[in-house]
This record gives sequence, C-alpha cells and structure tokens, in this order.
Amino acid sequence: MKQVVQNYKSGELALLDVPAPGCKPGGVLVRSAYSLISTGTELMKVSEAGMSMVGKARSRPDQVAKVMQSVATNGVPATYRKVMGKLDSYTPLGYSLCGVVEQVGDGIDDVAVGDLVACAGNEHALHAEVNWVPQNLYTPVPDGLAPRHAAFGTVGSIAMQGVRQGEPQLGEVALVIGLGLIGQLVVQLLTASGVRVVGADPDPARCALAERLGAAAAGDPASAAVEAAVAELTDGHGVDQVYLAAGGGSNQPVELAAHLSRDRGRVVDIGKCSLDLPWNAYYEKELDVRFSRSYGPGRYDPSYELEGRDYPIGYVRWTERRNLACFLDLAARGSVDVEPLISHIADFDDAVETYRSLQDGDLKAVAVLFRYPEHTEEDAGEAAAPSVTVPAVKLSGSGTPVRAHKSPVRLAFVGAGNYATSMLLPHLTGRDGVDLSTVVTTTALSAANAKRKFGFAEATTDLDAVLGDKSIDAVFVVTRHSSHAELTKKALHAGKAVFVEKPLALGEDELADVLKAVEESGNDRLQVGFNRRFSPLLREAKKRFGARTGPASVRYLVNAGKLQHGSWYLRQGSEGTRFAGEGGHFIDTVSWLLDADPVSVYALATPGNDDLQVVLRYPDGSTATISYVTSGPASLPKETLDLVADGKALRLDDFVRASVYGNKRWVSSRLPKARDKGQEAELAAFVRAVRTGGPMPVPLTSLAATTAATLAVRTGLAGGAPVTLAGAE
Repeated sequence: MKQVVQNYKSGELALLDVPAPGCKPGGVLVRSAYSLISTGTELMKVSEAGMSMVGKARSRPDQVAKVMQSVATNGVPATYRKVMGKLDSYTPLGYSLCGVVEQVGDGIDDVAVGDLVACAGNEHALHAEVNWVPQNLYTPVPDGLAPRHAAFGTVGSIAMQGVRQGEPQLGEVALVIGLGLIGQLVVQLLTASGVRVVGADPDPARCALAERLGAAAAGDPASAAVEAAVAELTDGHGVDQVYLAAGGGSNQPVELAAHLSRDRGRVVDIGKCSLDLPWNAYYEKELDVRFSRSYGPGRYDPSYELEGRDYPIGYVRWTERRNLACFLDLAARGSVDVEPLISHIADFDDAVETYRSLQDGDLKAVAVLFRYPEHTEEDAGEAAAPSVTVPAVKLSGSGTPVRAHKSPVRLAFVGAGNYATSMLLPHLTGRDGVDLSTVVTTTALSAANAKRKFGFAEATTDLDAVLGDKSIDAVFVVTRHSSHAELTKKALHAGKAVFVEKPLALGEDELADVLKAVEESGNDRLQVGFNRRFSPLLREAKKRFGARTGPASVRYLVNAGKLQHGSWYLRQGSEGTRFAGEGGHFIDTVSWLLDADPVSVYALATPGNDDLQVVLRYPDGSTATISYVTSGPASLPKETLDLVADGKALRLDDFVRASVYGNKRWVSSRLPKARDKGQEAELAAFVRAVRTGGPMPVPLTSLAATTAATLAVRTGLAGGAPVTLAGAE
C-alpha cells in the first residue's frame, strides 16, 4: 500500500510503498476513502522538518532537554545514534479520515465489514491507503453524511473540545482569533450553541468565510473593526470568551484577548501560539485561562486509546469518541457545514506535490482532502474486498538446527522500535556472515524505515509467512513485553534460533509454556538479551578479580529514574511491572559474576512499589542486594556495582570505569566514548552459535533461572517472605 511519510532530518516528503498493517484484536482495518490535511498542525510539522538542526532544536526545547539527559545517562555516542535514528526515519502524517471497514478484529462488535467510519489519531488515522484503528478512535458515519465531510471528524472534535472548555451559554458573545480550519469550525459550533461570534484574522477571505458561516462580524485584528464589533455586541463590556485558534510566534492574540475580554472572562487556547501573558491585563480582569487538549478526554491515555477502556458516561460525558460521534451528527443534521471549507481535493497519488504547493503558498486553502483510489462518493460505502489469509505455519518440531560452518546466517526481526534500531541493528548491519532477510512489524511504516536504514531484503506485517520461510535461520523478538513469550514459542516450534529481548516471560505460566515449547520442538536454540555479562569492561574486571574460594557479598544500585507520563512501561496490566521488564538484566549480571543461579529471593518495596530492595541468596552462601530505585537524582550514575570476597573487591562505575582492589589495585582507563554494555559482543556470540551450530552463549538453565528469580520478586512482595526457587527444568 502507499503512505505519505516525511524524513524529519532531511525534510524529504514521499509517497512510500509500505506493507499493509495487520488486523489486531480490539480494532478494525479501514481502507481510506478521504483523509484531511490539517493545514495548521501538519504544515507546521513539515516546516520544522525543513529547518536546520539548530532550528529544530530551538523549535523543540523539550526534546533538547531529553537529549541532554540521555547524554548524561548513556553517553554521547549512544545518544547520537538514538537521536539520529529517530530523525533519519520516515514519520507519518495525518490524523483525520473517513474510510470503509475492511476487516474486524477480535472483540469488536459495533461495526462490520463494509461499514463507513470516521477515524482519529496521529498513529492510526494516517494518510495511508489502509490503517488499523482501535475501537475508541473510530465511530460509524451517520446515514446521509458524505465521506468527504465525515473526514473532518477529528479536526471537528478538536474544535468541539475547545468550545466545551469555554463553557458557552445562550446569549453570550465570543471572540475567535485565527480563522483557519479550526477557527472556522469553532465559529460554527459557537453559533449552533446560541453564541454570537466575532472573528479576527488578517486574511480578508477567511473573515468573509467566517461571516458566511455565522459570525456576526469578522475583521483584521490590527484594525478598529473588531474592537468596534465587540463593543456594539457587548455594550462595551467585552466578550465572555476568547478562543485562541491562531498559530505562530506573535504575542498579539493573547494581548488582544485581554483587551477585548470582559471582567472575569474566559480565554481558551486551542492552537499553538505564543502565550507570553501580559500580567497586569490578565490580573486586573482576573481572566480565566484554559487549555484545550486535542480531541477530548481519553487523548494520550493508552488504556483508553489502545486498550479500549471507555470512561463511564456518568463521570466523563464527552470523550474522544463521543466528541467524534457528536460532530458527525451535527454535520449530518446540517448544524455544521464543512463543504465551504474545502478548498481543494487532490488525488492521493499527488500527495507530495500537494504538500509542496501548500508549503510554497501556491495553494492557499483552509482545508484540503486526499481522495483515495477506488473510492468515489457512490461506492465508498460498499463492502471492501476480503483480505487474503495466509495458511497457518506448519511447526517443524525437527530438533536443534544445525548449520554448515561459515554459511551466511539469515536473520528476521520481529519489531523495529527504538531499542532494536539503536542498540541491535547497528551492530548487525554490514557484519560478515549476516544476511538481514526480513523485518516484521505491526505498523507498515516502521518496517519500511528499518528496511531502508538497515538493508533488510523484505519488510512485511505477516509473521506467519516469515516463520514458514525455511531459509531464515534465526528470529529476533524485539516487541512489547507482553508478546515475548508467545512469539518465542512460535519461533521455537518453527525450528528457528531465537534471540528475544528481555523479559523472556511476564509470568510463571508463560515461562513454563516457553520451556514446554523447547521440550516439544526439541529446539533449545534460545538467547535472552541479557547483554551486561558481555560488556568488555565488566569481563576484564572479573578476569582481574580472579577465582573465588569463599562466599561473596554484592551490592548493585540501579538508579532507574522516573518514567515519563504515557510510557508503555506504566501499563502494568498488560506489560507487567517495570522490574519484571528489566530486572532480569541485573539478576543475570550478578549470577554471571558469581557463576551460579540464585536459590531464593526476598523483596521489599517502598509504598507504591516505586523503589525495590531485592536480596538474592546463592548456593555457596553468597548474597546480592539489588537496589532498584526511581527516586534518585538524574545526575546520579545509572548503575554502580560492588562485589566483595576473599579480601578483594570489584567495583563497576556505570560501565565507564572498573576497579579491582586486592594485593594490587587495578583501575581501568575511563572509557573515552560510549558505555559499552555488551550488545555488540552478545550479538557476535549469538550469530557465531547459529552459524556454527555450537552452544548458545548462555545456557538455557541460566536463562530460565534468571527469569524465575525476576518473577519471584512479585511473589515475594505480595507474601512478605523469602521465596525459594525450586529451579526451572
């Protein structure tokens, strides 16, 4: 299928051929009929992409702060690779469309194949021929509403949420500053609510359009006409509400809002404009400044948008989906008219040229629609052709794969997120004896990005086809945590060597199922991404420390830090706890240092389980305490480790420097560049094992024991007592 994409580093716009997304549970596949260009938000994004690196930094100081924190934590080279990887990637455009349901996922019963739906979301309602859309981000289109009008649903919801924040009442007077796409819709929604509206915009054509659509008056904010209209309509008191629907860096909108508001009026920010509030003006009138967050309640909440958990209507009357349905209803009944806003309808094949015309100013428009192939107003509601179903993979069960020495290893990646593209794939690209065969993702664009950047031969969303490809030797599972165990089982049964990022499993049952798959298939070619034991610095320190004769005491401080709001790590219901996701790293490191697997786990936590103390006991009496904290300062190194035994001590300082204390002291040179946490060496060992048929880098028993110990932390916290590990078989 085709999709509009942009490279944020170079500014390149392209209509790219990408794999069609698969249909996941909890949503539907939608074939686009019309999608709407947001001439404000999208053109701002396109404009930013064309800036220099300095210009990009100035436009996004929030992202610069994140980069600086990453430099402090991970070092300059790793941060540079991560940032450049993100910048030099195709990003999608679009967030408002109408299309036909092509396939219905499990758990969906409110629409059927062939239904016309309006869709929202900058990850799901993209300028693409096919999109997968979760349940709370689509709604059926009312009978009689044209598909091109239903494509306005998302921007209509944005305008509606802004109006709701203003709490308009019958007979009030409102000022709308900025009469672009959102501003024109706000004018109509206010008029439909019984509010008299004055519009302000320097473009005379937009002012005339606003008056045509219901505004009592509209004019240039720099002229006296707007102030005169406000004075006449309010008897000189000022407007009850001001809606800031303008963009740009000028502070004129907020100054005008204060000047023309009545005492204790309301100012609602919908657009992205300068907000240097003149203190005296806002203080003296005691103005109520409010923000409108996108389409409505539910926005940026993964449990609502991705998991389909609706808010009870008695507590949250208007959610994203309800706003979307409400706007479509108003449009269907003629209370809002979007037809006059349509300046241009372009064929989807002309998407790149359309963006360039808008950016260059050759095409002056309030709203522009893309019309997709095979769709007209007459046939847009007809049932789409059924999707092709690939036959199920036949499980090989053929035992441990054995390869001819030195033959190229053909790899497939399932998942191509940040970790895969910044920490794994750069070490595999161009490596002798490695053939990057196929990348599989649930979203088409991420697969296309990985194919372009790392040289995969194929990109697809069809996992079964990859598992059924006998020429593929090994599969990398680099997806969300909740899918690791199931994907690992499938790949083992398909006879593949498997590299799965941590964690291997999120529960004891999942771990048992993976081990059962090993037994049933006879395939034990499994590696979990516990990379720290492969760190050259830590391996050298262990060598310098030498053999132990007595038990050891280990202290491992992990300054994990706070997660950002919205991080998928916070979805404990589906993705497990944060420690379950990454705690195996630290347990594996300790076990490798002690050359043994733990026999018991005792865990304590601060209120809310934010900070953990995990005590591990080993067969020879050695103990290890892992302090996993989120309350530490960002300036504190992320990982520090001390091992003491036999009158000697080993110290690791955040993979930057290591020391060994004994009869003689050894201190490593401080690493001049990146913290090498062992990913490259780990991948080399895995590829070598697959190529030669030799033992996997880490014994399966150790992988299972580490996973069991990690999962035992949750059991220990619940029971308040040490948990004895029976050992994984």
